[in-house]
Amino acid sequence: MTSSTAGTGGTADPAAKPPMRDALIAAAFQLFLERGYEETTVDDIVALAGVGRRSFFRYFPSKLDVVFPDHDRCLADMTEFLADSAPDDDPVRRVCDAARTVLRMYAENPAFSVQRYRLTKQVPGLRTHELSVVWRYERALADYLRRRFAARPDGILRADVIAAAVVAAHNNALRSWLRSGGRTDAEAAADHALGLVTLSFGASGRPLVDETPEDVVVVVSRRGAPLWRVVQEIETTLTRD
Repeated sequence: MTSSTAGTGGTADPAAKPPMRDALIAAAFQLFLERGYEETTVDDIVALAGVGRRSFFRYFPSKLDVVFPDHDRCLADMTEFLADSAPDDDPVRRVCDAARTVLRMYAENPAFSVQRYRLTKQVPGLRTHELSVVWRYERALADYLRRRFAARPDGILRADVIAAAVVAAHNNALRSWLRSGGRTDAEAAADHALGLVTLSFGASGRPLVDETPEDVVVVVSRRGAPLWRVVQEIETTLTRD
């Protein structure tokens, strides 16, 4: 939280109240942890924060939105990052880097992120809302990849599969970090998880495995034939044009 300035010199006043939006978030989570999410009302939050209801709804459309205050900003930042992509950027690496912007948003305030993680595990309605937020991130990634893969016959399918893989990898790293209480290296976990995506699909979105069918060689030999004869027949077959 940033402190406001006071006095003609513009120096920071340690006793100054935090910005109203941050004060509302802090008050809300204090009450959620003390009373529970369902038992806490908007009136309770504004009373603790020392502001009126109008001030609350100036920042948050509902009580639910105070739990997820930064996702709209993060989604906008991620969408802008993807839009700024150059034509020669590797699309898979680009969406992996875009996913890291979400991770950094969580890592900006580990204590708050861990509190929210524990709260959403306890409240089904919050978990449902969080899943809808994740879907919006996945759609943004898929829309970018669809544009990049538009010329391919399977472009839409490829885009959707890679976007889902990026989200799954990111969420695996994020949950691991949250379960640790924010004490592990989130960036390292994300690098490892997202690295598996680029290894699986390649920077251009093409699988790194050979997609061409392999030749199958069938050799028929008499039962009881000596091993050297079987090997000789295999070698002859493999070298035949």
